[in-house]
Amino acid sequence: MNELFPIASGFLIGSFLGWLRPSMRRWVGALLAFVFGVLATVVSGEFRISWAYLLIDIPLVAISASVGLIVSQRLRLNLMQSS
Repeated sequence: MNELFPIASGFLIGSFLGWLRPSMRRWVGALLAFVFGVLATVVSGEFRISWAYLLIDIPLVAISASVGLIVSQRLRLNLMQSS
């Protein structure tokens, strides 16, 4: 249940990254993955146990953002082809 926030925020970040220039996506995506990974660790309270949970939450947000970007681009491409 604690991993819903990083996954959902990653998907939202990925759909947002689709609107940026390709040259900016990597830097903005990395920054947002870091910020939301730290936020996920703090919100879930995992930081009280160990800050090592950052090593799980940050990549989880980044991978979810990559999947969200790919899905949003494919959906946009399919919509453009069907119209």
